[in-house]
Amino acid sequence: MVLVSAVRDYVYRMLQDISGMKVLILDSQTVSIVSVVYSQSELLQKEVFLVELIDSISKSKESMSHLKAVYFLRPTSENIQYMRRQLSNPRFGEYHLFFSNMLKDTQIHLLADSDEQEVVQQVQEFYADFIAVDPYHFTLNMPSNHYYILPAVVDPSNLQHFCDRAVDGIGAVFLALKRRPIIRYSRASDIAKRIAQETALMYQQESGLFDFRRMEMSPLLLIVDRRDDPVTPLLNQWTYQAMVHELIGIQDNKVDLRSIGKFPKDQQEVVLSSEQDAFFKANMYENFGDIGMNIKRMVDDFQQVAKSNQNIQTIEDMAKFVDNYPEYRKMHGNVSKHVTLVTEMSKIVEERKLMLVSETEQDLACNGGQVAAFEAVTNLLNNESVSDIDRLRLVMLYALRYEKESPVQLMQLFNKLASRSAKYKPGLVQFLLKQAGADKRTGDLYGNRDFLNIARNMARGLKGVENVYTQHQPLLFQTMESIIKGRLRDVDYPYVGNHFQQGRPQEVVIFIVGGTTYEESRSVAQLNASNSGIRFILGGTAVLNSKRFLKDLEEAQGIARSNANVV
Repeated sequence: MVLVSAVRDYVYRMLQDISGMKVLILDSQTVSIVSVVYSQSELLQKEVFLVELIDSISKSKESMSHLKAVYFLRPTSENIQYMRRQLSNPRFGEYHLFFSNMLKDTQIHLLADSDEQEVVQQVQEFYADFIAVDPYHFTLNMPSNHYYILPAVVDPSNLQHFCDRAVDGIGAVFLALKRRPIIRYSRASDIAKRIAQETALMYQQESGLFDFRRMEMSPLLLIVDRRDDPVTPLLNQWTYQAMVHELIGIQDNKVDLRSIGKFPKDQQEVVLSSEQDAFFKANMYENFGDIGMNIKRMVDDFQQVAKSNQNIQTIEDMAKFVDNYPEYRKMHGNVSKHVTLVTEMSKIVEERKLMLVSETEQDLACNGGQVAAFEAVTNLLNNESVSDIDRLRLVMLYALRYEKESPVQLMQLFNKLASRSAKYKPGLVQFLLKQAGADKRTGDLYGNRDFLNIARNMARGLKGVENVYTQHQPLLFQTMESIIKGRLRDVDYPYVGNHFQQGRPQEVVIFIVGGTTYEESRSVAQLNASNSGIRFILGGTAVLNSKRFLKDLEEAQGIARSNANVV
């Protein structure tokens, strides 16, 4: 069972058995969990006539005893306090309480004590404590995502919250999948190790919950650190889903177009979901050139339908048109949505000269040749059309690749960047190197440490690449290939506890502390389609694009700096 259907099933079970008119009450996180798997029209079919947030419903006093209240909340102390206040003065006829993760006994007692009027019909745990953006890709949408970059001593209490949320999310995924995994983690990362150990401890403490039928091979949970591959979130993207997120931004499968221009009200926010949009499902991993052709085909098909609708001559034609009208409207909305997205992205590509920039980025990520790379980056820093953020990313990609080989040229690039880009934050590139430089990483990011990787890169070079803009493969792809071949090294990815796994697992969940990218989820989908005998699921603390990755870096640098001053 994949993630989207697991969460859909939970929502279905919450709403199905409660007959009559309902209000669905969510919190700021469960609203995302529900919205990516259930559309508003589907909620209406389940007689949900009102969806409210728990904090705003707390402010209202109006009685609605004709409605049954279905609450779906994270089991936080804040939400329990809200519930206690609302139960002490109930506004709804019935209360059905569902929590997205394990409740503590004390929380259950608090709720029971508050329910003096006995309006609570049921309290249940439904383990949908993660946002299933795609069938094999989930995120936890953590606002404080930058904490993974900071050393533990800097802010211990917030770091503990960060780790707790990660452990809750991972635990819920395995409860939803009804599995108990063996756990491995990235050796160089303190935070990956900590989350791995705390997850293992949770399995011990809650062993009754995770007592599923033993499988021949336990699934593998591999916890890695974003800093092992800081290159992927810095690159421009050229496949549809990843490109929309990089250039415009996707949040919970929705794209807010208000940030890039003026659009009619019904087009200001559009949904991009592989579950609800057949064109997107077929094209989400296609490259930009092919998308243009496929959209043209979709527009042609739509024009054919529109033409036949103009040809209404008899009553039968009219009846047929009315019957088909909802489908026609849906088609019209879909066509205009994809045309708008591709048109806007084409403008951005042209304005920021991204084809030029991206060619150099891909060279920096995939090919050696320091002299040529230095020249290419210098030329782009001098190019007036290149934006500040693109200059910063180019220098970062150069620094990550050649930090050891060319310190003198690196200083020259730092100085040029500081003089060309007023927005350049002094020390951000150095901070990235300090946090995610060669000495801090697990794995062979550039394929130049390990003999097998060097040979593979040479073979790729000889074969040539299909598309210069999409030649980069994330480190995650290598990691998954190593798992398929049974070659994931124990020294790099140790086991938690005295576990050891012989043979290949059939299911692998890879969790990236610091966030995933859509380029990585594409690699996962492609490997899952290749019938390797292993099913991969990707998850992380956030879904990154370069803007978010740099924002996290800046926030962490700011905290580290103010801490250094205090000390």
